[in-house]
Amino acid sequence: MNIHRLLAIATLAATLALGSCAPKPAQPPRSFAYVANAKGNSVSVIDLLDLRVVATLPAGNDPTGLAVNPVNNEIYAVSTGSGYVTVIDAAKNRVIGTMPTGRTPYFMSVSDDGKRGYVANSDSNTVSIFNLERHVPTMQVAVGVHPGVARVSPDGKTVVSANRDSNSVTLIDPDRGQVRATLAVCLSPEDVAILPDSSKAFVSCSGSKQVAAIDIKRNRVLSLLRVGGTPVSLALKPDGGELFVSNYEAQSISIINTTADEVEETILAGELPVRSIVAGDNATLFVSNFRANAVAVFDTTTRRLLVSVPTGDGPDALALSPTENMLLVANSRSGDVAVIRLDKRQDKKITAPQPRLFTMIPVGGDPVQIVVKAPTI
Repeated sequence: MNIHRLLAIATLAATLALGSCAPKPAQPPRSFAYVANAKGNSVSVIDLLDLRVVATLPAGNDPTGLAVNPVNNEIYAVSTGSGYVTVIDAAKNRVIGTMPTGRTPYFMSVSDDGKRGYVANSDSNTVSIFNLERHVPTMQVAVGVHPGVARVSPDGKTVVSANRDSNSVTLIDPDRGQVRATLAVCLSPEDVAILPDSSKAFVSCSGSKQVAAIDIKRNRVLSLLRVGGTPVSLALKPDGGELFVSNYEAQSISIINTTADEVEETILAGELPVRSIVAGDNATLFVSNFRANAVAVFDTTTRRLLVSVPTGDGPDALALSPTENMLLVANSRSGDVAVIRLDKRQDKKITAPQPRLFTMIPVGGDPVQIVVKAPTI
């Protein structure tokens, strides 16, 4: 064997040896979905890479609401039956504490800076304010009768409480912990959406087929907009330009121009539309149809139905994965999560495949809420 071949073999051996000793590239942090199982008294944690449940965490009796801290690695589960909020470490997926609320809390809203949380206590007629850095409640603010949701504005300067049985909205100054105004709106205010610039709030009123537009800077009702029967939930485009109202009884979606405060159009959505969510590029609307056991997918520009994707039984809450390549659907009656594959179009000349059901993941009893978080590094 000549000297050149021996040198080549030696060089290759050295290269392979170095390669085997070289550190492996760091794996990106995994994303997880968190599912509140109301009848299971638990939160299921789903690994979004392997698409399997990796933990089931205790969350008190009847957990109904989930919230994500946008700054740190925490998830909050609101226990309606036990009257507290469970704090979950999203980096280790374990419970690290609880925070007491008032009676019969449902949902939680977290400020954009991650420092405060707000919970409407339906049977206490109050809103609890929490210091999320210390995991303690700091005060309770009296509002109207049976508040269902308290939503904080993106600038953190206003909390909007929808008071279902007093047909009113309470505007709270969260820095002072004081009521700034109480406004009469429409019958049975249900859900609240606040524009990205924190100028307006929109409130669905399930008892009067209306949505109230409210100037939260000047504390006044701007208009009452007529929509379909039983408007139960609101989905805002990320750019804030349009609001989609799920009219449960009317089986339709009303589309509101948030600048003009006008209903632009109402389209048929499917059987009992209960929740909706808009993709980050503002182009696609997803609607869960509770009785049809399907998710309807719409083009937000043309208002055209693109496809109806089968799910499990009783699809309810929706969440998009961080890269928006998957839509997660909590099926409240079948106790599982449907994973819908979303293929993004890389080349505008090529039509992307339609959204389609990819797999089903069993969770706990009556999954009613779902959120997604990638651990903060």
